[in-house]
Amino acid sequence: MSKRFDLSKYSPWIASIGLFVVWEVVVRGLRVPDYILPTPSASLLAGWTFRGAIWMHALQTLLTTLAGFAIAVVFGVVLGALVGSSRAIYSAANPILIGFNSVPKVAVVPILVMWFGIGTVPAVFTAFLISFFPIVVNVATGLATLEPELRDVLRSLGASRLDILLKVGFPRALPFFFASLKVSVTLAFVGSVMSETVASNVGMGYLMMSASSKFNMPLVFAGLLVIAAMGVAMYGIFSIVERRSTRWAMRGAPTA
Repeated sequence: MSKRFDLSKYSPWIASIGLFVVWEVVVRGLRVPDYILPTPSASLLAGWTFRGAIWMHALQTLLTTLAGFAIAVVFGVVLGALVGSSRAIYSAANPILIGFNSVPKVAVVPILVMWFGIGTVPAVFTAFLISFFPIVVNVATGLATLEPELRDVLRSLGASRLDILLKVGFPRALPFFFASLKVSVTLAFVGSVMSETVASNVGMGYLMMSASSKFNMPLVFAGLLVIAAMGVAMYGIFSIVERRSTRWAMRGAPTA
């Protein structure tokens, strides 16, 4: 007996290929010059032609993003645990966090350059600054949703505040935590590339700025496609980890 064809399993590939086909047909049909909007085929050809440079700069951006993201995870979990476990800390920290997140991070990059100079360090800090807020909010929300009745029952059974936090609070907050990771890792790419375009001599941001100054738009779009592919890959990795770690919370939900 043959297996039933599952369209949802292949729909991401179908949608992506369809997007590229429409893009190719529209650009060719309207005869748009490459220096304004290149076709996907021209972008892929440029990516293959400059594959050595793209590989070097993409690896730099990936390592920079992961470094900033790792720092954001550590700080986000610790701060989220503090904010979510104490109403007083939540009231004190909430306006500060909202105000900090409202500041455009591109305005912070020149300050980081003044402090640390041009290079990798400002990109790491920018990736951290732009990605840690969703982690803090989601971890704090996950811990704050623990029912007061459950807390009272656990305390009556002799559980300490730390026991409740580690054995009940954090497991209950895992779906919120992994949801924030998937959002934050994509934001980390935005932060690192944004800093590389302003204050770096290596990375995908620098490569695209250099290509755009020479009106090499196919290479610019090739860089954008590489960044998008890295973001999708990291999102997919965390989706797999999420499904395996929080299977109990995803019953009946469609798989990512």
